[in-house]
Amino acid sequence: MPTTYEQLAARQPHFFSATSITLEADVLAAMRAIITACEQVLALPTCRAEALDAAPEIARLPQAAQGVCMGYDFHLSPQGPRLIEINTNAGGALLNASLLEGRGAATAAATLRADIFAMFAAEWRRARGEAALTSIAIVDEQPETQFLAPEFELFRELFMAHGIAAVIVDPGELAWRDGRLWCGATAIDLVYNRLTDFYLDTPACAALRAAYLAGQVVLTPHPQVHATHADKRRLLLLSDAARLTALGVGESEQAILLAGVPRTIEVASVAADTLWAERKNWFFKPAAGFGSRAAYRGDKLTRRVFEEILQGPYIAQEIVPPSEHPVEVNGERQNLKADFRCYVYAGQVLCVAARLYQGQTTNFRTPGGGFAPVFLSEGPAT
Repeated sequence: MPTTYEQLAARQPHFFSATSITLEADVLAAMRAIITACEQVLALPTCRAEALDAAPEIARLPQAAQGVCMGYDFHLSPQGPRLIEINTNAGGALLNASLLEGRGAATAAATLRADIFAMFAAEWRRARGEAALTSIAIVDEQPETQFLAPEFELFRELFMAHGIAAVIVDPGELAWRDGRLWCGATAIDLVYNRLTDFYLDTPACAALRAAYLAGQVVLTPHPQVHATHADKRRLLLLSDAARLTALGVGESEQAILLAGVPRTIEVASVAADTLWAERKNWFFKPAAGFGSRAAYRGDKLTRRVFEEILQGPYIAQEIVPPSEHPVEVNGERQNLKADFRCYVYAGQVLCVAARLYQGQTTNFRTPGGGFAPVFLSEGPAT
């Protein structure tokens, strides 16, 4: 009978690359240091207040939950890892557990699965103490059509293996009645949020929004953590020495951030002619964007697209070319680009995986590309 890894690879050939990547221990240590410094700065009251003042009101609702599956994405430069962006609801953690298992690292795979479940259990305890967690809804828009739909099934199986009822649903299938969030006849305790409607603005999210505002469902990740961490404008602060000094960030933390976070600016703060002339130095991203959508390398920009970017809100980030790694594709050796995703909960790295690709950004369409396991000389990079 095919293993889970083999079934996933057959279902979606571009999930997994056939290669693996080895990193030196000091590279992973540098990634951890950057993540820790980011978490410390983003937790500062002044920094949080600035982020929440600029966010929709729903993001200001106090939350005990931290936000599961944070993704810290890095490129490797000759000077060390550089943080490209921070994401909430980063996909792929359980896919990478299956990938590790398929590559012979069964113990690491089992540990990762246990850590992932423990993360959800911790979120529940933060919000509800010792009350029993009985039901979880994995929510995304038209989940059966999503590229990572097979991972939703892995999460459902994981939750059910721990005795928790679990469903995969579109937000429009949820109902708010009698002071509870419902999916059919099942009252939902916790929602694992895979939506890219980060502030629950669409009509389909009305029931989920009502339950969240009433405090009657634990939502993770939630609007607040998106505003405080994943809005690309947080990178402006993390790469600005003057602002870090004004916040009282220590010299050692500043050194880590300024070396590890590429300089990032707000497009609206720079004269358009100057930015156009220097565009080859920048990567342009929508402030509230996700998944590389509407993101552009400056050297690929047309004047028409640049004019659209100026309407904003956009940030521009100093380009850090991704590292390249050899992969055998159809019997031929090719070099593919890589970025490195650290899956993080409460500041702790659960797993590191590479994503191999060709083109401007990661795309899961490149032959030979996809997730690749990351190993250190002594074992998996966790």
